[in-house]
Amino acid sequence: MTTQSPTPPGVSRGRLSVRLAAVLAVAALAAAIPLAQGAGGAASGASAAPAPLERPIRVAAVGDTVMGSLPYGLPPDRGRGLFTAVRPLLVGDVVMGNFEGTLTKRGSSKCGPRPGPNCYAFHTPPSFAPRLRHAGFTVMSVANNHADDFGAPGRADTRRNLARVGVRATGWPGSIAYLKVAGGEVAVLGFAFNTFSNSSLNIPRAKALVARAAARAPVVIVNVHAGAEGAGATHVRPGTETFLGENRGDSLRFAHAAVDAGADLVVMHGPHVLRGMEFYRSRLVAYSMGNFMGYAVFSLTGGKNQSGVLDVRLAPDGAFRSGVLHPVQLVGKGVPTPGGSAISRVRALSAQDFGARGAVIGVDGAIGRP
Repeated sequence: MTTQSPTPPGVSRGRLSVRLAAVLAVAALAAAIPLAQGAGGAASGASAAPAPLERPIRVAAVGDTVMGSLPYGLPPDRGRGLFTAVRPLLVGDVVMGNFEGTLTKRGSSKCGPRPGPNCYAFHTPPSFAPRLRHAGFTVMSVANNHADDFGAPGRADTRRNLARVGVRATGWPGSIAYLKVAGGEVAVLGFAFNTFSNSSLNIPRAKALVARAAARAPVVIVNVHAGAEGAGATHVRPGTETFLGENRGDSLRFAHAAVDAGADLVVMHGPHVLRGMEFYRSRLVAYSMGNFMGYAVFSLTGGKNQSGVLDVRLAPDGAFRSGVLHPVQLVGKGVPTPGGSAISRVRALSAQDFGARGAVIGVDGAIGRP
């Protein structure tokens, strides 16, 4: 009779096999992907799945966030009241969003001296950076199509100014942010469809990077900027999405590949509208959280003013425990406040796009497995 080694507490056997597979994958592929400097430390040389965290954790995740930009407009009082209404929702061991734009006074705009109707370049004053930390954010993805609006100086300043206020950043090529949580580490990775981000278009390379994170951290969260934009982009379909002739990636294929490589939660944004949610291999994928804040920069028509806060509890090994979608709507010039139609929208889209795999969304926003 053969015997099996005991499964570590809080870890399912199915998940343990995924972790061990990730370890084998990272051993084979680590040499191909050098870890970016400043991304959270050297790659682990572990030969076994990482130990689970000491307790379950709470994750709060939102979508695209712009706190105002010149020349389009800045909020009064240096943005001190931007997050007041939603601050009670931004609570967790990991609180993350997509910082769409730059925190800089340097660099040259990609649009030249006079931005036109078909070119937008976002730069928020560095003095606004503390607003993110005070709101509750612990990590922001800088992988998106506006991260390079002011070139390499703007990208460097954004990361530097986030770090200055105690908010971790992730998303540039090779980067992984490791957060100290619950006696262990949670890995957060950002991806987008451009050359100055971890690429969502090169799926084998993305899988290798996620596997590297899974070999070191018991919980891995993947944040992705992907998909077409606008009121007509609410549905998730197989295949590549394009917008204005640009390849915006295959959201479905990428999300599944990320989970296969060891991701425990995948959160997407970029379409500027809400999309549905599915469970793939028992892991939750949110295909777009929409616009969370867009002061004076985002159109708010056609459902682009509807957003939410994804509030998820994960087990010590990353398995989904429970979740809630807190509805948020953008009012005035794009300031988030609780309320709106996010729950009914995401419930309908989840059923329409994913059928039996779709997340079950209750009338109160509770998220359950199908």
